[in-house]
Amino acid sequence: MIKVGDTIPNTKFVRATAEGPQQVEAKDFFAGKTVALFSVPGAFTPTCSARHLPGFVEKADALKAKGVDEIACTAVNDAFVMGAWGKSANADSIAMLADGNGDFADAVGLTMDGSGFGMGKRGQRFAMVVKDGVVEKLFVEEPGDFKVSSADYMLEQL
Repeated sequence: MIKVGDTIPNTKFVRATAEGPQQVEAKDFFAGKTVALFSVPGAFTPTCSARHLPGFVEKADALKAKGVDEIACTAVNDAFVMGAWGKSANADSIAMLADGNGDFADAVGLTMDGSGFGMGKRGQRFAMVVKDGVVEKLFVEEPGDFKVSSADYMLEQL
């Protein structure tokens, strides 16, 4: 599992844009800025939609006031789903990064098996602060929990 002080692995994310899906290399996305990244098991799922994403939308200005340059959400979903979820949640302040094949979740060692719910391999619920590509803070939830990966918890730690 990735840990504080590690460099973010250079996998690719995909973002939905007006021109269609656009690949984003992790090394480019995280370079030269401080990013608050959070991972959810799936777009449009109950806790993710009711609490996780909305918390970061609501606290975006407060996080930026604490030195965060960009806020990003990732999930093992495709770019179209991530884009639609971001729109439905009015998450214009959040970069919605699709990890459709789970390459990022695999590379950071934070996958979970959602097969029992028909979801297959997914990313765990976690959050991290990444400064210029290096993990500065890491908050990994216990299975079924939603505490340390929240926007409120991250704000307390900054």
